[in-house]
Amino acid sequence: MRLSVAIIAGGKSARMGQDKAFVKLAGKPLIQHVIERSRNLGQSETILIVNQPGRYEHFGFAMYRDVCPNKGSLGGIYTALTYAQSPHTLVIACDMPFIQTELLRFMIAQISDAIDIVVPRIGGYPQGLHAIYSQSCRQPIQEQLAANRLKVIRFYDRMHVCYLDESDYEPYDVDGCSFVNLNTPAELQQARKLLE
Repeated sequence: MRLSVAIIAGGKSARMGQDKAFVKLAGKPLIQHVIERSRNLGQSETILIVNQPGRYEHFGFAMYRDVCPNKGSLGGIYTALTYAQSPHTLVIACDMPFIQTELLRFMIAQISDAIDIVVPRIGGYPQGLHAIYSQSCRQPIQEQLAANRLKVIRFYDRMHVCYLDESDYEPYDVDGCSFVNLNTPAELQQARKLLE
């Protein structure tokens, strides 16, 4: 199954006060953790969705600016699907440094022609920036963007979704730490303490 990996790093990082992708955790930028943990998934490509390409050139990946600027995470997902060269794209936010490679492999194993989205849930809530989307999602997302309905999961009810709940992914991520995203200095500090 051909797969693209897209790391979304085009946000404004307003709550962090600086570009989240380059905030250091354990001596490495957050995005570096994501790159390393998603490196060996058998993907045909890894792409970065960024709005300041010059800052990311040294990673050596293809980079793309948002097709529809100022449309939040949903716009980032749409951009990823627009440029991805594969039928399915694993989308991961750049501020999720604790993603688990084995969980990502488990998600990839769920891909089929009958499934449009593979997404874990916490307490029944889908983690839309830690999910696999097929190209069939592009049109519904485009319609959402045109209507300025930017909630990521709002179009899910129109798609065939494989939801993974805690009992499904617990063997691959016991603590659910994959879904920790760091939006604020306080959350970053908490993550540093956890690592210590």
